[in-house]
Amino acid sequence: MTQKGLSRRSFVVGSASAALALSALAVTGCSGSGSSSSAASSASSASQTANKTDLKSTSGKTLKVICTSESYKKLFEKFTQDVGCEVEFVSMSSGEALSKLKAEGGTPAADLWFGGGIDSFMSAKDSGLLEQVNFEAASRFADTFKDPDNYWFSKGATVVGFIVNNDILDEIGAEAPKSWADLTNAAYKDEIVMSTPAVSGTNYAAVDALLQYMGEDAGWQYFSQLNENIPYYTKRGSDPSTRVSQGEAGIGITYIDGTLDELLKSGELSLVYPTEGMPYMPDGVAVFKNADDVDDAKLFVEWLFSNDENMAYLASIDKKSTILMCIPDVKGVEATFDTSQLMKEDTTKFGPNREAVLAKWQEVTAGKEVVSS
Repeated sequence: MTQKGLSRRSFVVGSASAALALSALAVTGCSGSGSSSSAASSASSASQTANKTDLKSTSGKTLKVICTSESYKKLFEKFTQDVGCEVEFVSMSSGEALSKLKAEGGTPAADLWFGGGIDSFMSAKDSGLLEQVNFEAASRFADTFKDPDNYWFSKGATVVGFIVNNDILDEIGAEAPKSWADLTNAAYKDEIVMSTPAVSGTNYAAVDALLQYMGEDAGWQYFSQLNENIPYYTKRGSDPSTRVSQGEAGIGITYIDGTLDELLKSGELSLVYPTEGMPYMPDGVAVFKNADDVDDAKLFVEWLFSNDENMAYLASIDKKSTILMCIPDVKGVEATFDTSQLMKEDTTKFGPNREAVLAKWQEVTAGKEVVSS
């Protein structure tokens, strides 16, 4: 069930071209109106000279990557083909990656961090765990979609809404929720699945954005009420949609993009775009400080963001084109998304707020189990 004016087609066009309009810079937390013209001018200039195809690796090493999905294997294979550096990768969520990085105490086992909520990247930068990466095309990024000092960059954004199992809701005699406020309805007792924001960048975005929207006191009161309808929390951002599709719950708080198309084919599931708006979380890319193969990790960052073909290929893998929020002048990526569907939020607060938000979250949800996938 979707709201009038918030149709799924306006958000996801086909399986590979979900995109955001160039007006994305008007969203609160993306760019101020006074700086957009100068940023666009410098970005346009950079785009004319930054489509590099001559980058080559000379290290003889294998690049080790922590990423959020095994689907990026195809992108890494393209990097190997273009640059000559082999890639090994492991998939984990942003919260897990941050915990691992801090536990390693400055000697990271991986070289490159690819994907996950920007809150974790901000925290890692503040802890001195990331390497600065300077390259010409960095000037193409919109404000707040890269670190001011080039310690992290955003490759797109994850947008959060609901997925519902219509059969289960029919069984319990409940209608699909229309808003975030509806999720506290007692009719949904034990029927909502949500990933913990301590691990999932997707749901950290939802928590922080809703706290900004509602205010601290009202926001935490809301999450206390929502907690009553959630029997347990999961770890990965993909868990809610999977569990709802398997009939384990009626409602999941989930990312929304073209990767859900396969689940929706049965007709039993529907997406909901909450009336208050959809929180969004920039997805990060960064190089680990003191990594064994820093040079190739930096090379990957430059290779990806210095060539529109590479970014368009990434958009096709992600099945969304939110790269246009980050670099609005990318060629080969269609922009069709109405940014009015996004919740207004200040993403620069995600990192600084993280520890306090998660501490309060643990207090509010105490006693609820966090289960693995």
